[in-house]
This record gives sequence, structure tokens and C-alpha cells, in this order.
Amino acid sequence: MKPLIAVLLGDPAGIGPELIARLVAKPENRARADLLIVGDKRELDKGMEIAQQRFDYRLVDNVDAAARDTDMPSLIDFRLPDDAPYERAVSTERGGRYSLEAFKQALVMTRANRTQAMLFAPVNKTSLHMAGMETNDEMEWFARQLDFSGAFCEFNVLDELWTSRVTSHIALKDVSAKLTQERVVGAVQLIHDGLKRAGVDKPRIAVCGFNPHNGDNGAFGREEIDVIAPAVEHACAQGYDAQGPFPADTIFVRARDQKVFDGVVTMYHDQGQIAMKLMGFWRGVTVHGGLPVPITTPAHGTAFDIHGQGRADVGATQKAFDIAVRMAQDRLS
Repeated sequence: MKPLIAVLLGDPAGIGPELIARLVAKPENRARADLLIVGDKRELDKGMEIAQQRFDYRLVDNVDAAARDTDMPSLIDFRLPDDAPYERAVSTERGGRYSLEAFKQALVMTRANRTQAMLFAPVNKTSLHMAGMETNDEMEWFARQLDFSGAFCEFNVLDELWTSRVTSHIALKDVSAKLTQERVVGAVQLIHDGLKRAGVDKPRIAVCGFNPHNGDNGAFGREEIDVIAPAVEHACAQGYDAQGPFPADTIFVRARDQKVFDGVVTMYHDQGQIAMKLMGFWRGVTVHGGLPVPITTPAHGTAFDIHGQGRADVGATQKAFDIAVRMAQDRLS
């Protein structure tokens, strides 16, 4: 039996509907999973027009009516109550509200395992905040909606290489104070479990240092000596295949070229993001790791500057779909 994936169009002001049209139009994608699109029918049709891709779909009222074991996707025609046109290529409260309400529907279905995973096209954080999202990002918002109080982390994925981070959306001046052995070990555990759910049998994990040249034996800071190295030892003692700390300016070259690691744990947001996006911006994926349901999305944004031009690259959305399918199959098993 194929898994059922909830697919969201993202912010209507951006390239999301075009990306989903390109993704779903591929017969091989429809053959791998049953697809339940949650979004405004007019936006999906517009996305197909922009992408110059067409496919048939079945209109349904709820998840129970979704087509199963067929190559035809289903669509829940979700619209805001005011049903007004969306502004394009700009952040708006309505675009954010549309995204949040679609999230809510998909989370309910996926939490109940009616859909086994959730894939969403890019959303706009400014729009989300304009619509009332009080958390720093959608991942924290997901955790609240799911009443989840455990550890979670944003994974960034490029092809077969995954990254997690000990800190995320905080100022650089605050990072050092947030680095603890417990948090580093927790990041190792999270990425290990995420990789396992995505089909990696024995994840190999590298851990970055924090300071230039890995601190140079304490000359440029002691975080490596006092926090990170002991945390790696603790992770290994718990049975995780973790190594480090490694200098952040070389570990990604080694991971990419020698392929000796499946995941890299970084200490702060841009330490991993810059490397991953330079290596493959249009292939990068975000996985919302640690949450009780699989959620993936392309790592790039809404690309307002190319909305409606028919040249959005579906590469990262395809990769996000691939991971969502693997994680959904894991839930089925």
C-alpha cells in the first residue's frame, strides 16, 4: 500500500503553486505515493498554467474520500472565508493566514496518521508573523499545534548529507552561552533518529567545533575543550557513531568529497547553512526533525522576484518529496 502524503501549495504570493504543479505532474511521483493536495483550487490551476504542466485530480471534501492506490491526486479545495484574490510577489497577512490555516488541516490529518507525511511549498515568515504566528518560525509553531514538548530541530539536507544544529534562530552573540553538553548530545540524537527514519541504517555523524580553527587548543576559545569534545564522548558512550569536534571550515569538504559522514551537527544557524546552500541551493531540503510527524519543505524561500515567470526550479521540492515518501513509508511499516 502506498503512503498518503499531504501536499500544501505554500504562500500564494510566491512560486509554491508552480512548484507543486511541476512535482505532481511527474507520473513517477504519483506512482510512488498517493497525494492529497490541500489548497485553493484556483491557485493549483494557476500553478499549472504558470508551469505549463497539466494533470487531472479528484476534488474531495475530506481525507477519507482521497483516492488511494491510483495515480490520480486528490484536492481538498481549501479557501479562506473572505475568498478574495491574493496579492502577488509581496508579503501579506492574507497569504500568511492562508498558509497557517492550511498547515492546521494537514497537521490534524498527519498527526492522526490519516496522511503519513506532510510536504509544503515555500512559505513567507513575514507573512506568517503578519497573520499572528507568535513563534520564531513555523517549526516551533508546528510543535505548539501538536502539543509537543520534546526536543526538535531543523535538519537541512543536501542529497544524502544531513545537518542539524545546536542553536538556531538566535543572535550570534548569544550562541556560546547556549552551548551545553546536553544540547550537543541532544542534537546528535535527533539527527541520528531522523536519518534512521529516512532509511539510513547506521548513521555516521560529524560534530563541528565552534571557534576558528576549532579553538586551536584553547587559544581562540574553550568551547571545544569544555563542552563539545566531552559531549561527543558522551554520545559515543550512548551508542551513537559520532566524531569530532572538527573545524567548521573543512568538515563539509570532507563530508562532501570523502562521503564518510551521513550527518553534520553544527553549533549555530549559518555554520551549516552557508556550506549547504553553496553546495546546492536548488537541491536543499528542510526536514522538521524530532516532531511526531514527518514534515519536509524545500530549503529555499518564496522567490517573489520570479513569481509567475514559469522558471521556478523544482529540484529542492523533488528532494523534499523523496524524503517525505521514505519517512511516510517508515510510518506505514
